[in-house]
Amino acid sequence: MKITIVGTGYVGLVTGTCFAETGVDVTCIDTDKEKIKKLKNGVVPIYEPGLEKMVERNIQKQTLTFSTDIKSSLPDSDVVFIAVGTPPDEDGSADLKNVLAVASDIGKIIDKYIVVVTKSTVPVGTAERVRAVIQGELKKRKLKIPFDMASNPEFLKEGDAVEDFLRPDRIVIGVDSERAEKIMKRLYHPFLLNNHPLIFMDIPSAELTKYAANSMLATKISFMNEIATLCELTGADVNMVRIGIGSDSRIGNKFIYAGAGYGGSCFPKDIRALIKTAKDKGYSLKILNAVEDVNNAQKEILFRKILKHFHQDLENRVISIWGLSFKPNTDDMREAPALTIIQKLLEKKARINAYDPVAINECRNRIGDVINYTKDRYEALIDSEALIVITEWPEFRLLNYKVMEKLMKSKVLFDGRNIYDPDELKEYGFTYYGIGRKTH
Repeated sequence: MKITIVGTGYVGLVTGTCFAETGVDVTCIDTDKEKIKKLKNGVVPIYEPGLEKMVERNIQKQTLTFSTDIKSSLPDSDVVFIAVGTPPDEDGSADLKNVLAVASDIGKIIDKYIVVVTKSTVPVGTAERVRAVIQGELKKRKLKIPFDMASNPEFLKEGDAVEDFLRPDRIVIGVDSERAEKIMKRLYHPFLLNNHPLIFMDIPSAELTKYAANSMLATKISFMNEIATLCELTGADVNMVRIGIGSDSRIGNKFIYAGAGYGGSCFPKDIRALIKTAKDKGYSLKILNAVEDVNNAQKEILFRKILKHFHQDLENRVISIWGLSFKPNTDDMREAPALTIIQKLLEKKARINAYDPVAINECRNRIGDVINYTKDRYEALIDSEALIVITEWPEFRLLNYKVMEKLMKSKVLFDGRNIYDPDELKEYGFTYYGIGRKTH
């Protein structure tokens, strides 16, 4: 079986590589010549554990190839996935110009039946817009070539994307023909052997499922952050509350951790897009509007705690930051809480030493050298008056108190992910601030 993946961003590259791993003949297409050149040499432009070795392995097996020429790949393909970016417009809606441009190319090239799959996260109704564009191009060519549309939303967690694709919780596919369902079932057959659920539904439902899933997860996060604020006001501990409610099987223990707010490429963008879709239909999604408001405020909570501790005076104080990416195991800083905190600290003329295992280059690309980047976490503590832990990288979990005492000017720790024991820190003379927990 041969497929074409258009777009070698996060979703397209992981999708293409993992399909190649199951024996499918995959060609990944991108207009970025430099990126394709690097990919042909096994150089992966994103940080994702396990992906680079898998790319190299499948290049060698010749099950995975990269090209800038969609014309050379599409005619021989059974399925083409559209996996290009859908950045948010100013009004929050998903920008579909890249998706529709690919649809136009498909309509100009195909000469036999093919299944066209939207893999990018797109609003309800996008598949029909893609279908119309392809049909329009075929009409210009005065051809009646059959094709089917399908929606196959991705549910990949950055940092665990390879594992998520190869061992998914579920595979959701929207189709409107038996022929397309049969082909997609064959494509995903290797996953069915391990009993991973393959769920077929209509196309609009599949398109909405992706947004609904991310919105539900984001809602759980914002809910717990609201509860954390209430915990601080009442003297309760959000970690204890989390354990108490997480043991209820109706609620579950995932995504109920309080913290410094969510970020990344999915949750913020998808929630805004879903809010905009509802607004266009004359309906206001009140809960999701609140979820977004809570998260925007939550990104500033550590800054507010810092400002209060230092009595509004941060000028020339050295503040250390551990963790820049929006979550561990990725260098992605899109809408990362660290960016909000850094901006606020700089506005108050604080001096910042920052360390992250993989995201320093990404941070430098975004904000330049307005802060000081260090080679390891303890170098970031030199002359520091406070440490802020924003991303829960594993290497941050155990603290060397003796080293910290020697390097830091004052022992104050702001724990943005509640990963430390307040009593233990107190034993070593630290002033501790968490999220929704009793402080110092």
